[in-house]
Amino acid sequence: MYAEVPFWLSLVMVVGGFAALAWSSDAFVDGAARVARALGISPFIIGMVVIGFGTSAPELCVSTMSGFSGHSNLSLGNAYGSCVFNISVILGVAALIHPLVVCPSVSFFATPVLAGISLFSLWVLRDGSCSRTEALILLAAFAVVMPAYCWYDQRMKKSGKKGEEADSGARKAEKGGIGVAVAKLVVGLAVLVASSHFLVWGAVDLARFFGVSDLVIGLTVVAIGTSLPELASAVASARRREHEFVLGNIVGSNIFNTLAVVGLACAISPVESFSPYVLTRDLPLVALLSLSILLFGVNFRKLKEPGVVSRLEGAVWIAVFAAYTAMMFFQETASNPPAP
Repeated sequence: MYAEVPFWLSLVMVVGGFAALAWSSDAFVDGAARVARALGISPFIIGMVVIGFGTSAPELCVSTMSGFSGHSNLSLGNAYGSCVFNISVILGVAALIHPLVVCPSVSFFATPVLAGISLFSLWVLRDGSCSRTEALILLAAFAVVMPAYCWYDQRMKKSGKKGEEADSGARKAEKGGIGVAVAKLVVGLAVLVASSHFLVWGAVDLARFFGVSDLVIGLTVVAIGTSLPELASAVASARRREHEFVLGNIVGSNIFNTLAVVGLACAISPVESFSPYVLTRDLPLVALLSLSILLFGVNFRKLKEPGVVSRLEGAVWIAVFAAYTAMMFFQETASNPPAP
């Protein structure tokens, strides 16, 4: 998927990619925040739709190209592996930077929907294949779920609009108009996706240079690399205390990956069979991690008030990912032993 380049160019790609990620993620989140405030749109919806879908562009590209080339396991593994990484590592790192504030609408509505989508996908793919009809079912579910949640969130926002009137003056006082905000958002997203691509490309080539197998590259560098835009934007959002952007980003990305990315890849190239670990390991874990947001984020003393995901709970998510990666590596290498 990535052409070999000189060693020095690989280093430039990695270093330059990290630098561009740092700049673009900050510009992207700042632009998204300004657009949300200017248009009166919920930050969670901006995070879920604009940031979530925008940062999922690498997963969409990789899975679509894999669909065209007939590599079904790469398409599904990339999508579901990214979902696991999104919750366990990205939310975990964000919580370590600053404990995440979780609104009741996210705990009691968004996360059960996300878990339900994972179980729905598990049911659709239960026979170990994904026909074009089943792929279209996933795409149709995506077309229903996203507008429905946006409507629900905006309805909840209107019901609490009175409490927001006090900071309307602060919103108007922000420097630059809507045009500047949109420009920062678009340019930031473009650089974010491009820098992630070059960073992964450089990392893959460095891995080849040091003799790391393609299997290890696929399980680590590519899978994690396509989630770098989500990680970069989440870190920037956490530093700014834009908790709704962090959560919206992950919820939107996972909905997009589970339904749209898998649906599109399988609609292009129907899958006759895929790894059984998708049904026994990956999708169940995505569902459990989704429900863990509910468990960690609920304020059990006052259910109608926001809860907080602590740094300790963030560390638990990261530990889960470490255990998952170790188990995945063991299972994949045991079923696909290296050639002598």
